[in-house]
Amino acid sequence: MKIAVYKAHPYDRSYFERYNRRFGHELAYIDSELDQDTLVLRRDAPVLCIFVNNPVDRTLLKRMRTEGVEMLALRSAGFNHVDIEAANELGILVANVPGYSPYAVAEHATALALCLIRKIHRAQSRVREGNFALDGLMGFDLHGKTVGVVGTGKIGSVFARIMNGFGCELLGTDPEESRECRQLGMRYVPLETLCRQADIISLHCPLLPETHHLIDSHMLARMRDGVCLINTSRGAVVDTPAVISALKSGKIGYLGIDVYEEEDTLFFEDRSDRILRDDVFARLLTFNNVLVTGHQGYFTREAISNIAKTTLANVTEYETSGECSNALSAT
Repeated sequence: MKIAVYKAHPYDRSYFERYNRRFGHELAYIDSELDQDTLVLRRDAPVLCIFVNNPVDRTLLKRMRTEGVEMLALRSAGFNHVDIEAANELGILVANVPGYSPYAVAEHATALALCLIRKIHRAQSRVREGNFALDGLMGFDLHGKTVGVVGTGKIGSVFARIMNGFGCELLGTDPEESRECRQLGMRYVPLETLCRQADIISLHCPLLPETHHLIDSHMLARMRDGVCLINTSRGAVVDTPAVISALKSGKIGYLGIDVYEEEDTLFFEDRSDRILRDDVFARLLTFNNVLVTGHQGYFTREAISNIAKTTLANVTEYETSGECSNALSAT
């Protein structure tokens, strides 16, 4: 089946080519993101493949349907960038890659937390300049601290297991409790209680209407002074201006983010020779207790392998049966 693969980086292509030997699809790579202007570049491919930072709204979906697109294959677990309800109504099947590597993201969240609380990022800069003084680099033990996990699905459960290994007390909040997390000794509490009691809070929930700006000024005010906040879920789960205010007041002592609400115009590209026009993001970078990575939490060999294999398998399943077990529904 012909697949138009939009905005695939060299590392994406290498893994797609490797695993496509097994599936035998025709891959057409397009250097641009999918939009109204680049849809024509698909050259009659019935399947379009996009990444998590490529928005697809109802208007674009309508045109896709008119021009014969049958399937939208996502190279991601997240799907909030696609109007799934519109796709369902128009008869365009949308499939994602769930659980490509919960370990990758959970381990990255752990790395952010450890780097911040032991101030490794600051120490590295000092050592490179020949400054070996320890003043200002004192951290704290992770052992014995209370860690709040917001969202205890696959990624949150792996993160909880890691924190349990460090000897932390676990708090969790999720509409569906995890049996595995319960067995680790996690106590499920309301979000406000978690915010009041946790020394470290790590966000692992999907971006849904009910989780948009879940961490706002109201929730931040309930957190412990000097809290460590980690977000590897979706940028819009936190209200960034409110977080900046909390950093300025000292409410947040450490902030580690791999995602950002307006990341679509920033991440995944080399912008080192351009002026940073996002004032909110620029303000974040001025804090020495903030650590930002550019949505690389998922970026491991294992994860990219699983994304390529599952994406191609989704297309094969649709081609042979007209259905897909990873199809997404708005209901």
